[in-house]
Amino acid sequence: MIYTPPPRDPNAPPVRVNLLSDTQTRPTAAMRDAMARADVGDEQIGDDPSVNLLCQRVADLLGKQAAVFMPSGTMCNVAATLVHCRPGDEILAHETAHIISREGGAHAALGGFQIMPLKGDDGQFTPDTFRAALHPRTRYQPPQTVVSVEQTANIGGGTIWQKAALDEIVAIAKANGMVTHMDGARLLNATVATGIPAAEMAAGWDSAWIDFSKGLGAPIGGVLAGSADFIDEVWRWKQRLGGAMRQAGVAAAACIHALDHHVDRLAEDHANARALARGLAQIDGIAVQEPETNLVFFKPDGAGVPGNKMVGELRKHGVLLAMMDGRIRACTHLDVTSAMIEETIGHVREIVRAA
Repeated sequence: MIYTPPPRDPNAPPVRVNLLSDTQTRPTAAMRDAMARADVGDEQIGDDPSVNLLCQRVADLLGKQAAVFMPSGTMCNVAATLVHCRPGDEILAHETAHIISREGGAHAALGGFQIMPLKGDDGQFTPDTFRAALHPRTRYQPPQTVVSVEQTANIGGGTIWQKAALDEIVAIAKANGMVTHMDGARLLNATVATGIPAAEMAAGWDSAWIDFSKGLGAPIGGVLAGSADFIDEVWRWKQRLGGAMRQAGVAAAACIHALDHHVDRLAEDHANARALARGLAQIDGIAVQEPETNLVFFKPDGAGVPGNKMVGELRKHGVLLAMMDGRIRACTHLDVTSAMIEETIGHVREIVRAA
């Protein structure tokens, strides 16, 4: 087995249109300047003013008492469940959720938790599906401790959990003595698309976090928020997991800059995603899922080009994207322009014509 990511093929053409992921964003010149001027201290002892400011801003943004800066979103999810659960506990989440499919089994490996996968269209389970999955608390079955949602639902197509559904899931969970956790990696995409404030979207969720290294364009980091007692326990796991840092204000300054300058512009990414979907849908044989945010999933098989071949052919033209869950995923972000979208559509059209 090979776990180490291979270096980029030096013989491949340069990547000019990077639709692989919004994690591919590069810090803007203004963000780099903010990082260079950051006021820093020792984050591990609570002495970094930039980190402290960032955490307070995210806590306020999400309507929570406190927050903590983490190196990654995965660490936000893992640390949250390590606080919420005990070995043998069960977490309920959609079958395509990041905590199941993209975190290396960390919740089982580090906490001894099992995750019950819930079915549902577009990366979401319904309140009725959640309710039906609950069982009586007996010694024969694991304690069902946490229900988790992913806003937006990545593999579901970047779909947005509706506020009414989120509220109903919270009500069911609380009535059954469960904790609620929101993986908010692209939460701000959802708030920009719907106009619903982040604090309102996260209301009732005991823990929630946002990722700064995706559409917000920072090079690193996520911020996890919740009650003061919860965040105090998260700090213990942050230390154990190696997430306590030193002069992290350099990274936190990038996140603060993103909050100030890169939130409203997420609407541009959504517009580019819609333009890409429209253009692809006009090519005979290509099946496209209508995007709700910045993710576009499509299948070119009906046009006579298997997905893997399409990805390979586009790479020859300097367009980078990838297969995910049997479909091609294209992800728009601040380094993708409308001209790049039109260029990509043109290349796809040419590849189909040559098939």
